[in-house]
Amino acid sequence: MEGSTLTRPGRSHGPGTLRRLLAGGAGDRSARLARAAFALVCLGFLIGFFVFPTYPVYDSYYALLWGHDLLHGQKPVLDGFRYPTEHPLSIFAGALLSLLGRSGDRIWVLMILASFMSLVAGIYKLGRIAATPLVGAIAAALLLTRFDYAFLAARGYVDIPYMALVVWAAVLEAARRKRGAPVLLMLAAAGLLRPEGWLLSAIYWCWLAWDATWPQRIRWALLAAIAPVVWFAFDGAITGDPLFSLHYTSSSAEDLGRQLPLSQVPGAMPGFFQALDKTPVLLAAIAGVLVGVAMAPRRMLMPLVLAVSGIVTFLAIGLAGASVIERYLAVSALALMVFAAVALGGWTMLERGRLRTAWMALASAAVLAGAAVTATHLNFTQFGNDLVFRGQAHRDLTKVLHDPKVQAGLRCGPLTAPSHKIVPDSRWVADLGEGRVLARAWVDRVRQDPSAYSAADRRQVASTGKGVAIVVTSRYAIFNNAWTNPSDDADIQLPPPGFQRVATSRFYAAYVHC
Repeated sequence: MEGSTLTRPGRSHGPGTLRRLLAGGAGDRSARLARAAFALVCLGFLIGFFVFPTYPVYDSYYALLWGHDLLHGQKPVLDGFRYPTEHPLSIFAGALLSLLGRSGDRIWVLMILASFMSLVAGIYKLGRIAATPLVGAIAAALLLTRFDYAFLAARGYVDIPYMALVVWAAVLEAARRKRGAPVLLMLAAAGLLRPEGWLLSAIYWCWLAWDATWPQRIRWALLAAIAPVVWFAFDGAITGDPLFSLHYTSSSAEDLGRQLPLSQVPGAMPGFFQALDKTPVLLAAIAGVLVGVAMAPRRMLMPLVLAVSGIVTFLAIGLAGASVIERYLAVSALALMVFAAVALGGWTMLERGRLRTAWMALASAAVLAGAAVTATHLNFTQFGNDLVFRGQAHRDLTKVLHDPKVQAGLRCGPLTAPSHKIVPDSRWVADLGEGRVLARAWVDRVRQDPSAYSAADRRQVASTGKGVAIVVTSRYAIFNNAWTNPSDDADIQLPPPGFQRVATSRFYAAYVHC
């Protein structure tokens, strides 16, 4: 059929030196355009970093606190009321950033935003290698318009650098088959942020080892083992249990209500993908898989591997009894964006002709329809308000904790917060050590069943009769930073008896009893 010929990277569109030079010039122009567009995106995010000053999420604040403890020669306490699971590489990063003092939390967010920019560049590169520059550009644009990813970056989630490392590992392998050590090192770094990286390293080792020599297999096995060995060694050195993270994650997921029976995990996946990619992109991705694999199966191999491996690791998380939440499917969702880009821009893989023209027209109509649907459903105000809240809530918490009367109250006893959500923030802002900030939800549990807790726990609870109590005063803040678990009693929102209010801000009030 006319127009159905598939173009290949580096292939000229006709004989002669002139045409080859023109094709090379077009490639150079697309590369320059991509670099310019990427520079503008980076500039936009840098401006946003200052216009919407956000701060790390709960898990990331603990990485900073634990890194601070390591830096000062103290063993981090990894086991506590609803503490997150530790990730060794994030703790090492937290140790370095804690050298910057109280500004380390903002630099953490900047670091994660830089990782997001790297992720955008990686998705572009993966789409370009698998198909064409336009497909890469569309994939990057889809990522930038899936605001859940940018929001994860603005809140400092370690999932973003994990995704960036996995995607760039895929890019390296797609650029040169069986690349070996560089890919394994990327996956090792990813595996120190999330244990799913261990499985990806194992899968890649099997791919490398298939036709390798035994010395090569051994060298690659040592590289593939870096992440689990370092993680086990870290857990063993800190807690005495090399498998602490696995055991703790399962119990924590059960307490937070994030576990699903393995039989229910596959059924949850479509809804998770819909939340991450949105329905129009998912429909385009299905078309992109069919078309892309039919046209260029070898070039589509790496996005396919990325999608399938993400699903496999997600199922492994459910099998291990860990938290089952949508962002753990984010790597597969990224691969689906590449396939959606193939559906929308794959016509550039064809020679000029009727088929290419028809596909281009159909894709253009789909883009316009998708943009119209997005424009009618997207709520920029809510997104902006949430970003503003993150900055305002942190500043309000800082204001009350730095009040002289609150500082005086901290000399009388510990600081209590309604739930676990603002415990690490408060510790970071007020420079308080382990055990100096407690969740009243945990205090209630100990009081209701003291025999289930240690003598040290009971002494900590007894000490909360004096000190400082933080109360969340805004309805919006309550549901974001206080009452986040239905099993918690409503009275955790109230100051303890005998405490007097000494400082207020928009979202918080501080009560003291000495």
